[in-house]
Amino acid sequence: MIARTWRGWVRTADRDAYVTYVDDTGIAHYRRTPGNRGAWLLTRDLDDGRTEIVTLSFWESLDAIRGFAGDDVGRAVFYPEDDRYLLDRETTVTHYEVPVADA
Repeated sequence: MIARTWRGWVRTADRDAYVTYVDDTGIAHYRRTPGNRGAWLLTRDLDDGRTEIVTLSFWESLDAIRGFAGDDVGRAVFYPEDDRYLLDRETTVTHYEVPVADA
């Protein structure tokens, strides 16, 4: 199994709206892609008026991730309204092997 993470930053005032937006777009897209084993959205308010957003998803294989992200599995996937919310973002993602997982 492979874990995939991405990070971005929004104004804390926009946190709830962005969480709803990402749940309706990216997280929904993850979950309906064959080979996805689950997807979560994490938030952390920072002390400077920003909130860090992390997406965490689990996949059966890199081929399954290609079904979501296309051939360049290391590139982040963005949606039309991301520019409206994001102050900063990673344009790449990080993949981790998951050697031990709950069934």
